[in-house]
Amino acid sequence: MSNEHLQRPALAYFYERYLVDQNISALVRSVSSVYTVGSLERLASVGDRIARRAAILTLGRVADYRANMTLGRGLVDSDRGVRTLAESGILRLWMRIGTPTEQRHLAAISEHLDEKEYDRAAQLATALVEDAPWIAQGWYYRGKAFFQLDQHEAATRDCHQALEINAYHFQAASIMGQAYLLLEDPVAALDSFRRALRLNPNMEEVRAQVIHLQRSLKEK
Repeated sequence: MSNEHLQRPALAYFYERYLVDQNISALVRSVSSVYTVGSLERLASVGDRIARRAAILTLGRVADYRANMTLGRGLVDSDRGVRTLAESGILRLWMRIGTPTEQRHLAAISEHLDEKEYDRAAQLATALVEDAPWIAQGWYYRGKAFFQLDQHEAATRDCHQALEINAYHFQAASIMGQAYLLLEDPVAALDSFRRALRLNPNMEEVRAQVIHLQRSLKEK
């Protein structure tokens, strides 16, 4: 019997038990005791629906940024459950990049954004992108802060940079589209929203924006 046939029942059992007890910590411990991150990445791509859900859910909790491509591809999986788990998982993953200090820095910026302290968020994000320009989330956070501060051109530049570093950053594409709208550039906004939707088809508000802009531009 192949290794795949041996693995799938265990993974399915762990996931089905999680659906009953909703104990994510127990799921992660059980799956991690049997599967490596590499095997989970493989199953996230070639496993059946249950295996893909279980693999994506666990990767979102235990993997580092090297699993970004796997979770990014999960965003467009044929199964909506996989797509939903990939979205929540990849957002967690983007916060687990860099050194512990850089991760704490990201968390602090996120808190300032949540508290609508956009000037402070922009200041901290600027310090981060200067120290670690390879962290896409830093550019995205600064772009988001600039957007809220009505610095829309700066927001588009930073979100574009975030996408250059992390091609799966659907949030950056969405913010970029909103900024282009306020810059009265509907063509660029539509391109950005379409990009966000290609990356993450679950973004229903973005889908609505695409439909609206397509109709508006067609009428002109």
